[in-house]
Amino acid sequence: MVLDKLAARSGAPWRTEKKWKAQIADCEGVVCCKPTSFMNLSGNPVNGVAHFYKVPPAETLVVYDDLALPLGKLRFRPDGSAGGHNGMQSVIEHLGTREIPRLRIGIGGAAGGMVNHVLGRFSAEELPELEAALERAADAIAFAQNRGLQAAMNHFN
Repeated sequence: MVLDKLAARSGAPWRTEKKWKAQIADCEGVVCCKPTSFMNLSGNPVNGVAHFYKVPPAETLVVYDDLALPLGKLRFRPDGSAGGHNGMQSVIEHLGTREIPRLRIGIGGAAGGMVNHVLGRFSAEELPELEAALERAADAIAFAQNRGLQAAMNHFN
């Protein structure tokens, strides 16, 4: 959803790249990649796109949801473990390093069970907060691109 915001802001269309199992958009000098594989297999598409465009792991920003953060909370990190997120674990394994910047976006706790929460839809009550978080996340990524990850961490975390 965040990458859709970035693509819309730059007017970049998405194109399907079957060889990577991903959708790609060229967003004003930034290659946005949305894997179309299962989430826990995200590392293969991310690795393929990063390798093709010659983007090292330290210059790759992975954006993903996080159950441990309240809905709408943003958290940049320069590196670290996957923290139990299978998609991030796949990216770490395929890129061969934990030194991958990431932006985690809180989706809140899983009252009705983790799988249903992650794969389900947001409630009508959550939608305004979600929309605001998506806009803030797109702003945060632009901020990080222009001013650096550390400055973005100081401003948005």
